[in-house]
Amino acid sequence: MKFFVDTADVDEIRDLNQTGMVDGVTTNPSLVAKTGRDFVDVLDEICSFISGPVSAEVTATDASSMIAEGRKLSQLANNITVKVPLTWDGLKACKTLTGEGSMVNVTLCFSAAQALLAAKAGATFVSPFVGRLDDIGQDGMELIEDIRILYDQYDAFDTEILVASIRSPMHVTRAALIGADVATIPPATLRGLINHPLTDKGLATFLADWEKTGQSILDK
Repeated sequence: MKFFVDTADVDEIRDLNQTGMVDGVTTNPSLVAKTGRDFVDVLDEICSFISGPVSAEVTATDASSMIAEGRKLSQLANNITVKVPLTWDGLKACKTLTGEGSMVNVTLCFSAAQALLAAKAGATFVSPFVGRLDDIGQDGMELIEDIRILYDQYDAFDTEILVASIRSPMHVTRAALIGADVATIPPATLRGLINHPLTDKGLATFLADWEKTGQSILDK
């Protein structure tokens, strides 16, 4: 499963990229606004060192304006993925932009029926929001299971399942077990994947035992 980092914080992306865990980036207007920087400047900088898909969201709501914004965003870099909402206008924009060779991420998916529409419109990615479904008492990961089953029925569907609105390491693990293609993960959650108390305990024991020997590898 590919890991996208869900942030517009360039320093965070650079640091996590050094671990080899960043296959792409997702942004949205809210994340970019938190940086206090110019939208295009942020995208330019991210694309300068991330070779995988970088999602940039349109702000228009009608198809023609979405298409115009999507074309503008696609010109910024070859790896820009235009993000459009899962509305009829968004699907029209998706169909046009993918037909022109742009990658498109159809976002704000909350049902398998919507995911079916996104695939038929030619979406590169569909982004089901698991955390927001959990917030209203549903199990968001059941939606990922349903979409995986649905897409696996049809060889013609190339749309990748991009699990979004991830709130915990367990979301990431379950998404991987289900067979999702991508998880887009907030930096803090991505960093949290490595944590386990027994790892910390074991390392502390090893280091304590080594210290007792009085040796240094660098002195050898």
